[in-house]
Amino acid sequence: MFLIILGVVLMVLSTVAEIKSPDEKLKTLFQKSKFIGIAIFIIGLLFSIFVQIGTGKVGVKTMFGKVYPETLSSGLHIVNPLYNITELDIKTQNYTMSGVHDEGAKQGDDAIKVLTADGLEVVIDLTVLYRVNASSAPKLLQNIGIEYREVLVRPITRTKIRDNAVYYEAIALYSSKRDEFQNRIFKTIEADFKNRGLILEQLLIRNIALPERVKKTIEEKIQAEQEAQKMQFVLQKERQEAERKRVEAQGISDYQNIINQSLTDRQLQYEQIKAYKELANSQNTKVIIMGKGSTPVILDSK
Repeated sequence: MFLIILGVVLMVLSTVAEIKSPDEKLKTLFQKSKFIGIAIFIIGLLFSIFVQIGTGKVGVKTMFGKVYPETLSSGLHIVNPLYNITELDIKTQNYTMSGVHDEGAKQGDDAIKVLTADGLEVVIDLTVLYRVNASSAPKLLQNIGIEYREVLVRPITRTKIRDNAVYYEAIALYSSKRDEFQNRIFKTIEADFKNRGLILEQLLIRNIALPERVKKTIEEKIQAEQEAQKMQFVLQKERQEAERKRVEAQGISDYQNIINQSLTDRQLQYEQIKAYKELANSQNTKVIIMGKGSTPVILDSK
């Protein structure tokens, strides 16, 4: 646009000067200046009608303060040279608010301090993943401008987190209710972003820092729970060992009952006869002492 204006101004001034100048040499010089102005105008026109939109961006057309609803996608376009094209990034962007120096979008401690339902102050580190809705880019540019990170993303996120933290106790936020809290603030922030031309992709609670005395209480509670679980494991093991011994004893008892019920006097006599027979066939000399109604005693003669 600047080259077009410069070329027009140069052409007009050269033409006027050429008409009013009585000197032929000056007229010739002004004619050359006029041709230079025409050349600058043509070059500026060519640069103005061809617009290239970068990858992952959309172009929003404005002219004399008016924002047009049509957007230009990535690539080369031919447009009205009077249009002013503003590119907006539609790729995924992140905004981190952290208490660690140089880690967040702002220098220093930028963590979010909130009050919980039990009146304790909790410090939250958070990352917001979002992108510009391509079809809503003109609306975003008209209502918010290109500084939407600072004007929209940051204040809405911090406000919604503080508004929702009051429904939870500090210990619950740190442990059992963390996912529920994250889902809750995601829904509220998503709705506000959508109304303004942004798409919330993901909300990441990176860390929740509790007051030191609360943190100590939680650690003691966790340690007590671990000790209780350990004791439950020991008791379970002892019960299993007792059950094993009971089953083993029952098995021995059942075996003895079976033996007692199956062995008769005649069978015992038969087993004795078999033993004597095997002894008689032995190569070693044996002495057998038998008494009435008593168990035989076998002595080796050697």
